[in-house]
Amino acid sequence: MPLPSKVVIADTSCFILLDKIDEVSLLKQLFGEVVTTYEVVHEFGKQLPEWVKIESVKDGKYQSVLALEVDRGEASAIALSAEKEDALLILDDLRARKLAEKLGLSYTGTLGVIARSRKEGVITSVKPIIEKIRNTNFRFGEDVFSAILKAAGEE
Repeated sequence: MPLPSKVVIADTSCFILLDKIDEVSLLKQLFGEVVTTYEVVHEFGKQLPEWVKIESVKDGKYQSVLALEVDRGEASAIALSAEKEDALLILDDLRARKLAEKLGLSYTGTLGVIARSRKEGVITSVKPIIEKIRNTNFRFGEDVFSAILKAAGEE
């Protein structure tokens, strides 16, 4: 069942990772609707599901300033999040996460989404999903996987 209130804005890495493991639908199951930007769509390079809403950032100058620190997709997602009243930003890049934190934005990562999916009953276990991630070119340290298992109550 989708969670109410927050606007959820996803960056490219979230879509890429979940697409590689055939789990993009977790976003819909958990949040109902996800918002992203045209820059993220361009970086992703594939058609996104119809439940992903694509929006433009209103303040292009602000986005350009952010792009001095992070890539264009991340800059657009961060800028869009800053324009929203109550947004949750999904970012995996450490530099982008640090920037979002400095700006006082609420964020999580794709692995956090997976752990939350377990806590909300969308999935019954994170272990099979972690195994699928291990078979991709995405690299997370074992400490990160352990933290996700712990957060999901599966350690």
